[in-house]
Amino acid sequence: MTIALIFVLCSGLAHALWNLFAKQSEDKSVFLWAIYAPATVLLLPVLFAELAHARYTAGEWLLLGASLGMQAVYATLLSMTYRAGDLSQVYPLMRGLPTLLVPLAGVLLLGERMPPWGWIGIGCMLIGFLVMIGRAPGSGGGREGWKPVVLAVCVGLCIVSYTLIDKVNLEHISALALLEVTNIGFILGLTPAACRRGRLRRTLKSHWRTMGLGAVLSPGSYLLFLLAAGQADVSAVSPVREVGIVFGTLFGLLILKERQGVRRMTASAAVAMGIVLVATSAH
Repeated sequence: MTIALIFVLCSGLAHALWNLFAKQSEDKSVFLWAIYAPATVLLLPVLFAELAHARYTAGEWLLLGASLGMQAVYATLLSMTYRAGDLSQVYPLMRGLPTLLVPLAGVLLLGERMPPWGWIGIGCMLIGFLVMIGRAPGSGGGREGWKPVVLAVCVGLCIVSYTLIDKVNLEHISALALLEVTNIGFILGLTPAACRRGRLRRTLKSHWRTMGLGAVLSPGSYLLFLLAAGQADVSAVSPVREVGIVFGTLFGLLILKERQGVRRMTASAAVAMGIVLVATSAH
């Protein structure tokens, strides 16, 4: 279990790191396109080999298309969110919101039951979100103040949508092939920006080091999670990965010098604690 814990903590750290690099980049869309491109190219043979022998129904093809489309929307919204808001504000919202919505949907729509610890966890998350999106005294308001919050919520809704779609997709396609479908969707969403004259060359020239690290950390974060899941139960290690919320907030405050440090650190800690409580209450 100790090795699994190390793997999953490193997974959360790796995820927060490549998101930090994306936030630091001048051209978010092109940077994100570039760090996904290597893994997309490497996995193409896996997808082609599987599709060559596939006998999917029209509905199954439609679901694969829906997964690809949602990833394209997700990629576009992610780049817009990082242009609009602080990492320490939007990262906890994007990562925490799906974990809040899925159990709530189970209780409200599917009639599932949640033990008291689960409801306490949801309360912690709600408080954290309210603190995160609320305006600090003296801060600006208006449409621009709400724009990053709205975009982060839309990203979270995209994550919920493609997670539910991909859960069904895994019934008829392998995880690696599905990962390639999602990678292609992500790339397609950002390709119009990457194809504009000179943008890719300028971004490579300015950020080639962090771009190379991001290309490793992006798939690497998920690989580390899979290694952790191989050492322990997924339900045990999955909540721990959300420590990345705290890492992401710390990066925003300490490296990017974003403001409202105490407020956002407290909110992200509450969201992370709520996620752990909700996840562990399922046992």
